[in-house]
Parts: sequence; structure tokens; C-alpha cells
Amino acid sequence: MGPSPLRRMLFGGLRRLLYVWVRSETINQSSFNLELDRRRPVFYALPSPSLSELAVLDHECSKAGLPRPVLPVAVGGLMEPAAFFYLTPGPDWLGRQDKRGAPPALERLVSVLGEDAAQDAQIIPVSVFWGQSPASESSPWKLLFADSWAVTGRLRRLVSILILGRKTRVQFSAPIHLRELVQQNKGHERTVRMTQRLLRVHFRHLKTAVIGPDISHRRHLVKGLVHAPQVREAIASQAQRENVSVEKAQAKALHYGNEIASDYTYTAIRFLEVVLSWFWNKIYDGIKVNNLEGVQQVAQGHEIIYVPCHRSHIDYLLLSYLLFRNGLTPPHIAAGINLNMPVIGSLLRRGGAFFMRRTFKGNPLYTAVFNEYLHTLFSKGFPVEYFVEGGRSRTGRMLQPKTGMLAITVRSFLRSSGMPVVFVPVYIGYERVLEGRTYLGELRGASKKKESIFDIFKVFGALKQRFGQVAVNFGEPIRLAQFLDGQQPGWRDQPQAADFKPAWLNAATQQLGLSVARRINEAAAINPVNLVATALLATSRLALDERALTRVLDLYLGLLRQVPYSPHTTLPEGDGKALIDHVLGMNLLSEQSDALGRILYLDEQHAVLMTYYRNNVLHIFALPSLLACFFQSTSRMSREQILRYTRALYPYLQAELFLRWEVQALDEVVDQWLLALVEQGLLRYDNGVYLRPAPSSRHFVLLTLLSRAIAQTLQRFYMATSLLLNSGQDSLDAQALENLCVVMAQRLSILHGLNAPEFFDKSLFRHFIQTLLEQGVLRRNEDGRLGYHPALGELAEGAAKRVLPAEIRLSIRQVALHRGDEAEVVI
Repeated sequence: MGPSPLRRMLFGGLRRLLYVWVRSETINQSSFNLELDRRRPVFYALPSPSLSELAVLDHECSKAGLPRPVLPVAVGGLMEPAAFFYLTPGPDWLGRQDKRGAPPALERLVSVLGEDAAQDAQIIPVSVFWGQSPASESSPWKLLFADSWAVTGRLRRLVSILILGRKTRVQFSAPIHLRELVQQNKGHERTVRMTQRLLRVHFRHLKTAVIGPDISHRRHLVKGLVHAPQVREAIASQAQRENVSVEKAQAKALHYGNEIASDYTYTAIRFLEVVLSWFWNKIYDGIKVNNLEGVQQVAQGHEIIYVPCHRSHIDYLLLSYLLFRNGLTPPHIAAGINLNMPVIGSLLRRGGAFFMRRTFKGNPLYTAVFNEYLHTLFSKGFPVEYFVEGGRSRTGRMLQPKTGMLAITVRSFLRSSGMPVVFVPVYIGYERVLEGRTYLGELRGASKKKESIFDIFKVFGALKQRFGQVAVNFGEPIRLAQFLDGQQPGWRDQPQAADFKPAWLNAATQQLGLSVARRINEAAAINPVNLVATALLATSRLALDERALTRVLDLYLGLLRQVPYSPHTTLPEGDGKALIDHVLGMNLLSEQSDALGRILYLDEQHAVLMTYYRNNVLHIFALPSLLACFFQSTSRMSREQILRYTRALYPYLQAELFLRWEVQALDEVVDQWLLALVEQGLLRYDNGVYLRPAPSSRHFVLLTLLSRAIAQTLQRFYMATSLLLNSGQDSLDAQALENLCVVMAQRLSILHGLNAPEFFDKSLFRHFIQTLLEQGVLRRNEDGRLGYHPALGELAEGAAKRVLPAEIRLSIRQVALHRGDEAEVVI
């Protein structure tokens, strides 16, 4: 601001226009006045160029009777045109910024004081804060535009003034006497740099105290990625492969870094906290958090990687919100690039999301940049969150783990294992998932819908529904070093290099993925909707009278309390009647009353959706349901027979449902369940033999309902083996068998009225075939055709007779025979 009267007039007009809306106040003014020497020249230092902040400063100086910053000031023989300077110069018109230079006014002041020992000048650092501190602000919109560490553009500053201008605070800090610095006789350049450094440190500390620490690392991190050796090699390879300059390949690497990296800001976290506090209270009846104490203990001194199940898009927000509310640092979250939508993507990125493409194949430069970014997060100790399932589960089951992120994590740990890595499994259980309507369509066969920014408006349309409660259970942590000790004892002797990829990595990450999935399932939160869905979907008409349903629910609660699935599993409070009332209140049950009481049932729409909630906890019921299946076609079995058939079927159930027990521990668990079934009256034990109740008894009906929880899974197993046996040795490859299984399942679901879309889920058949290969039951010849163990037929039929009704077995054999003949013709 020069001495020109015209410029001063224009600035005065700007100030008056600004204060039509802005209201400002000076804080800590009394302590500042005590240290200010009004006899000496005063200069004001502002952190960065801003006419609006200069206008606020000029207004507050006029109110306080201080020298105005826009007026000339004399220091010895020097006449400065204005009494202020900006510590950091503004960017040029192309957006480029050079922070190396010093403010010209500061250069001149140091020169004058160096030449005239009688002169002095006071430099007063001034900070202007638009709006209240984010730590105490409660308005989400004001928080969104409150001061932060991010670089602020002109448009954002204008919006901030409009939204926050009426609560503007100015802080004058203690004056820096430039004479004291000059007297250290360090020379002109060093004195200037020392003054700049003092001012930078001061502004940073003051801003930290007011708005919280700078936890945004993106501005510094992205540029650093391209200098990592692994990325430099990928840049050189890219330049050579595409016949472009290294500079062009480096620009592409920077583009990838900006596409990936989060822009983690404290104000965004606080904004999300305020918004989500309203959202949870509006949508849900409450959030239950269990086993958090273990996470709080392990978080100190460890690199934490949260690995939750993925049921809803709000999983991202829910976990970060809970961690922040409980004094833990919210994680950086791996999100699909499909979520990087306008507005939403920017907000998620500021809340800690970093974006990744669905596949890295064919793009080694992107792979190198992404790997280096994650390694930087890990090495700096930032908590990270990613979903091992890859995408949201549309069926409610735990999906097969995708090991890509796990492999990147293990390789980063091998490269630098200074910070111990701990995986924290998290189970998120919804009584009603927000995307229920979308999943309903997909469960009925509709293709997956692409995410859109307009989906947010559908959320507000769902506010009329009742969504019940959400449970977030933290599971038993997995310490990566201990895990690798068990998988690969010599891993500590491996070379520490960015490009090192040991031969055992794939096998280890596959096992790590299974361990994570099992730990997530161990932390399951069983809720009223899960139990009601499990009970009613086991009935032939999807209906029970109220007293019968109450008995079934009380039975399930009794069994699960007697034989807990794991120490981290939680159960709902109350009895069967309370569970029914709760689910009725959520409008997930239909009812019909007559003179004998109420009949509770599932209509067609809710029947399909309730399979989702049953599948959330299907693994909990897998083993007791299997034991109940043994007694549907047999009235008596010895313990040895039960154990033999359980051991034969368990590996396939474990592979599909991620059951927690190893085969070696199975006998003890089976004994616990048999004892519980006896105590509940579902079985009798007499002279070394287990007996079922009389078929006409109430207890046999309860035993039958329990058996049906896992019945469809066993039917799918029998379908696959029947099709394989009827086709003959080395007749089908895995893909052909998988396709036949899907067709057969669809046919049987129509013939037997099975209202469960996951019954013909192709991925379940694919995984069962893979498990048969891993167990050595199947083998591939050189053409990829499947051969099987000679005893497979006898084993399959023997097990099927024990666990499947004769009608189902006959129907499967007939369809398998028919499809087998068709397959021979095609092949």
C-alpha cells in the first residue's frame, strides 16, 4: 500500500464495504499493551497476502489507537510507504509461489538498523482468525469454512468471510525488537533469515494453539513421492517405455500422487463430527461400542491398521467418528476411486480418504506411486483403514478377502519394520443397513448400480424409516511380526528393500486375509433383527405364531449364552418377546391377528432383505446347525459318528463362513455344543448315544428349525459333488462346473420355493470348488479338467444322507443327472 491518495481511498472504501458485514474484536489486548513501546516505530507482520485481513487489522488498530498499518512510517532516514509486510509472498498470476525471498520492507529495515545503531523498530506479528476455534464451534457449515492449514484460495476466503465474518478475532502478539536481533552481529542476510524464522515459528505455534495441530501432510508428501528411489525407477521405465521425456513421466507420477493422496484436515474432521452427530441421532437409536479398551492400549507405539467388514458406505464415516469421539486419531481410509465424486470426494479426502483404482494391472508407475504413498503413511505412524473384502457385501456374508492391500502392507513392513504393525479387526453390525433398498434390488438379480452424487438425497428420503441401533465391535488385534514369525520364521533376515518381494509373500498374505476375516467374524454383534431373520427364514411359510417365535428366540439366546462364539461376540439384551417387539417397531415384520393370537410373518420384500441380516451371523449358527442336521434323517448317533462327519464337512464350512476353530480344536467345541443341545432338551444322551426327540414333539420342531440355518449351504455342497460325479472323471473344468452349479441352484430354488438369492451365488460355488482342490479331494489334469478321489461318491452320499432330507437329495440327483447328460453333449 503506497502513499498514493487514490490507493488509500480505494482501500478505505474496501474496508467500509467489508465492515457492512464483518464484526471483529481483538483478543489478549491488555497483555499486548503492556509490552508495546509506543515511542518507537511499529510495523505489523501478517502471515500471507490478504487485503481482507489487512482491512481488519487497520480497523482494529484504529479502534485501539494504534498506528495504522496503511500509513507511512519513518525509521531514521528511511520513509516506509506503509507499516506492514507479508511474511510469505503471494503467488503470481500462474499460481506459482516462491517462498525463498524476504519481504522488501524487512530487508530495508535491517539495512537501516545496521547502519544507524540509535534506531529501533518493533515488528508485531498479527493473526486474523475468521470464525470461532474449530474446537468449540458447533455449526457444521462454519466449521467447513473455518481456518485450517490448507492453502486458501480467493473464492474460499470470500465464502469464509460471508459465513464466518461476524466472529472475526485478531490477535496482536508480543513485539519483536529488531534492534536486539541486529545487535547479534550476524550480518544482514542471516539477520533477515533469523527474523523470518522467528515469525514463521511464532505464526505456526499460535495457529496450532487456536485451530489444532497441522495434521495435513498432503502438500509436502505428494512432491516427496517422486523422489523415492522406487518411484524414480518407475518414472525412468515409464519414460523409456512410452518414449517420452523424464519430465513428462514425472508429471504423470505427480498426477497420480494428487489423485491418490488424502488432504487430511482438522476442520474437516470436526465438521464431519458435528454433521455425523446429528446424522446418527437422526437415523439411529444409538451406537454401541464394544472392546474399545484393547484398541486404546495397543494404539500407543504401534502403527494401527483398522480392517473392518464392509456393509455400507457409511462404514468409512462411522469408524472415524467413533475413534475421534473416543480420543483416538481417525485413520487415513482407502476408498475406491468411484467415490471421488464432486463435493463428496473432496469432503471425504479432507476427512482422511485416499483414493485407489480398482486395478493396478498394466500401470507400474501408478503401482509404484501408490505403494510409496502407503509406505510413507505407515512409516510416519498414521493409522490406516482399508477393507479386506474389497467392496461392500451385498449378501450380508463376509466376502473372500482381497489380499492386494495386505501384500502392500507386508512388503512395507519388511522394508522398514521399525514401527510394529497391528491389524485391528472391526465388526460393524446394522439392524437396518442404509442401502437396504439398493441391496434388495441386487439380491433379486439387478446389476450393481454405479455410485452417484445424487444418492445423498436418497438418504434424506430414508429418514422416515427407523434404522434401529448400530454396533461396532473391535476384535482381537493381529500383530504382524508375531504372525510372520508363525508363517515364515526367517522373515527378519530378509533384505530390506523397496522392490523385495519374497516367494512366500502370496501364501502368507492369503493366510493373513483369512485370519483377518475370522477375527472380524469373531467380533460379531448379534442383534434382534439377525435372530428373528434366522428363525423365520427357517420356516417353510416364513411365519410363526408369536408364542412359537418367542420360544425359538429364547432357545437361540440360551444356546449362544451357554456356548459363546468368542469372547468378542456380543448378544442383545432381553428375551424373545423383547426382540420381537423391537423388530416389529422397525416395520420389518408383518402381523396378522385372530382369536388364537398373533401370527408374525415376512412378506415377499422383507423375506429377501432378511436373508441379508441372517447371513450377517450365519457363521455363529453353522456348527450347532450342522449338529442338528445330523438328526433330521437319523434318530440316533454316537459321538464318534458325529465327530467323523463333522470333521469331514467342517473344512468347507470353515472356508466359506470363516469359522474360528482349527480342526484340531473341533472335538472340544462339538462336545460343548452337544452338551448345550442336551441341556436345552433338543437331544438326549443315553448310554454313549445321542438321541433326537420324538418327531411329534415341540423340541423336534425346534431342532429342525435350528438345522435349516445351514441347510442351504449343505445343499450347495451336494449339488457341486453330484454334478461332478455324474459328469465323470476329467470331464469338466472348474468354470464349467461352476456354471452348471449356478443353473442347477436356480432351478432348485424355483422347485422348492427357496427365497434366498445367495443360494445361486456363483462366487460361493467357485470357492467351494477351490476348497475341494486345496483339500486334495479334486485335482486338475494338464487340460484343466477336474478329476476326483475314487471315494468321493461314497463320502458325499454318506454325508448327504446324514444332513439332507431324502426329497432334497432325490431332486438334486435328478437334476444333476439331467444336467450331466447335457454337459456330455455340449462337451
